[in-house]
Amino acid sequence: MTDPKSPFELMMAQAQEMAKAFNPAMTSFDPKGFETLWPTMPKDAMEMWFGKGMSKNGLDAKTRLLITLAGLTMQGAQAETPFRMTVRHALEAGATQDEIAETIAQMSMFAGIPAMTRAMDLAREIMDERKDDET
Repeated sequence: MTDPKSPFELMMAQAQEMAKAFNPAMTSFDPKGFETLWPTMPKDAMEMWFGKGMSKNGLDAKTRLLITLAGLTMQGAQAETPFRMTVRHALEAGATQDEIAETIAQMSMFAGIPAMTRAMDLAREIMDERKDDET
């Protein structure tokens, strides 16, 4: 007896077959490639659009991005591309690696250890990527 595939696996296989039928070049499509289309915004731009530019006495961009990381972690860090982009932007806005790790760890109390672990793995990818770029 063969191991049956889950409905999600069957749906993904069908979608891949459809993509191949419409455009054979889609066989090598990787959604992670979308991340390279959006560069990390400079800190000043983030502050203007997402920080004190919205409310003079409100939260700064770094704090807003840490809150966003908390929310994405609460969702199980399922949206990998937005999660990685938010980590990149938080670092650019001045968040430290420790602040990012602490934000994610805090969510383990509410989202659970699996969500925290997944989020931490994604954050580490970006932090390691940055270390490689600096050397």
